Amino acid sequence: MLVDIKRPVPSDIEIAQEAKMRPILEVALEAGLREDELDLYGKYKAKVHLSVLERLADRPNGKYIDVTAITPTPLGEGKTVTTIGLSQSLAYLGEKVITCIRQPSQGPTFGIKGGAAGGGYAQVVSMEDFNLHLTGDIHAVGAAHNLLAAAIDNRLQKESRWSTNFLAKALCPNDEYTPSMRRRLAKLGIQSEKPSDLSPEDKERMFRLDIDPYSIQWRRVVDVSDASLRNIIIGLGTVNDGPPRQSGYDITVASEIMAALALCSGLEDLRERMGRIVIGTNKKGEPITAEDLNVAGAMTVLLKDAVMPNLMQTLMGSPTFVHCGPFANIAQGNNSILADRIALKLVGPNGYVVTESGFGADCGMEKFFNIKCRVSGLIPNCVVLVCTVRALKMHGGGPKVVAGKPLDKAYTQENLELLEKGLPNLLQHIENVLKFGVPVVVAINRFKDDTEAEVELIRQAATQTGAEGAFVHTAWADGGAGAVDLARAVMKACEKPSQFRFLYPDDFSIKEKIETIAREIYRADGVTYTPEAEEKIKLFTDMGLSRLPICMAKTHLSFTHDPALKGAPRGWILPVTDIRASVGAGFLYPLCGTMRTMPGLPTRPAFTDVDLDLKTGRVVGLF
Repeated sequence: MLVDIKRPVPSDIEIAQEAKMRPILEVALEAGLREDELDLYGKYKAKVHLSVLERLADRPNGKYIDVTAITPTPLGEGKTVTTIGLSQSLAYLGEKVITCIRQPSQGPTFGIKGGAAGGGYAQVVSMEDFNLHLTGDIHAVGAAHNLLAAAIDNRLQKESRWSTNFLAKALCPNDEYTPSMRRRLAKLGIQSEKPSDLSPEDKERMFRLDIDPYSIQWRRVVDVSDASLRNIIIGLGTVNDGPPRQSGYDITVASEIMAALALCSGLEDLRERMGRIVIGTNKKGEPITAEDLNVAGAMTVLLKDAVMPNLMQTLMGSPTFVHCGPFANIAQGNNSILADRIALKLVGPNGYVVTESGFGADCGMEKFFNIKCRVSGLIPNCVVLVCTVRALKMHGGGPKVVAGKPLDKAYTQENLELLEKGLPNLLQHIENVLKFGVPVVVAINRFKDDTEAEVELIRQAATQTGAEGAFVHTAWADGGAGAVDLARAVMKACEKPSQFRFLYPDDFSIKEKIETIAREIYRADGVTYTPEAEEKIKLFTDMGLSRLPICMAKTHLSFTHDPALKGAPRGWILPVTDIRASVGAGFLYPLCGTMRTMPGLPTRPAFTDVDLDLKTGRVVGLF
């Protein structure tokens, strides 16, 4: 360990700040990277060049482990603690291991959830860098996203004021096409060496997009939780301010660009994905893309460094890739394919890569399998399903769990009857993992008040349902030594032959894919669609998008669309209120019930405690 274990366990930030970190160059070289494959960001973090994939192309991949969880309480169940603790335990046992996780948004960090660097003695360090700016990737995503938003409103304003001939001369002052314009020419099927060769009809098609302002689905983003920006009116003022229209803000990590960055295979693929982003339609109902606005190239330029994974370390000094941060209740909720690919090559056939899927297994894990693995072609070897006695008691009908308030005594005293009533939530998640043909190991993140009888009840139920076993870990309190039994069980599970399969084929219709997920993962009796959703299904099918995978947008606090319904509900219908297309990311996302893409702040936000110690220069109060 990079830090001495103390009792009682200090705060997360105190532990992190006491760690004697290894220079990141030392961590990188030990992992198998070369110095010329790194861009150093100070002593303890670095960007990793994608060229390492070419150098290691012929090396077999390591074992691929996904850590997920049961449906959580609002407090979270220690999924990231388990991810990092498992990795630290594999390193403790002498195995070659790399952790791959997402970078957190400043929204949860300064809001209600806190950071995502793990906790206790199972952390990624430096936790201040991890939870704040790191190397600026989220800001780069925000800049690229808002550049596209500005391009949309600029085009609306300019087309409303100027003739097509004026627009052509303004966009091509030297009578030459830019590379982006040549892509648009090809899309329209127009043969032209220079703009002056165009017929009046082709010039109109080429330079006047005729965007329907009511169709625009591209909002702006900012990486803080700010409920007042969810719905706004823009364009107020003089004629030069652009036409007024309704819009809004999302949180940056909910951007389609973040999802695309996490799913791309490199800069060339990212450039294509930026060009495919659909912002709305013209007045004929035809899609308008970022390529049509001649801005996709500039967006990619802003992302050219963000495409490289960030290298950090755990408290064991083992390497960790931190890359991308899509939310799991809105987007695919997993770190980047690029980080996983590099890690799998670096550890080689005898090593392990531990990655994490956001929220419960019905959210992040389902999307890990059906979207991320479909795009990457990577085959998972094992799933680790995290649970807590606390969460299962809540699912059994226990008192409401509220962040910032003391737990009811029902959660701190033995209650086998309440726990047993909540077990169906765990068992449904186990059954869901097995539908993908992957072995599942249950990890019980143990708290101090959990009893042996409660742990044994979970262990028996999990094993009877088909899990490889259920293993207690205490990584939060004990670091790498606290999850050794779990690590050994995971290593054994990874030796089983993989029978991985997707939940649905590409050629299912949009409705067939939605209804398969609703039936097989959520156990819904059926799906209803609003007229708006029905209209979108027809539109996207006509556009040739029906082969895209489905990324369900729903609450993470229940198997259903209603966060108040706990346990494993039966006899209910899933309402799909709308469907949107993230063509750049490469999926369609149905909205189930009421979904928000911009969180709000609690009455006492986490930022209340955060400050800077001016004597030492250290951050205080982060957690």
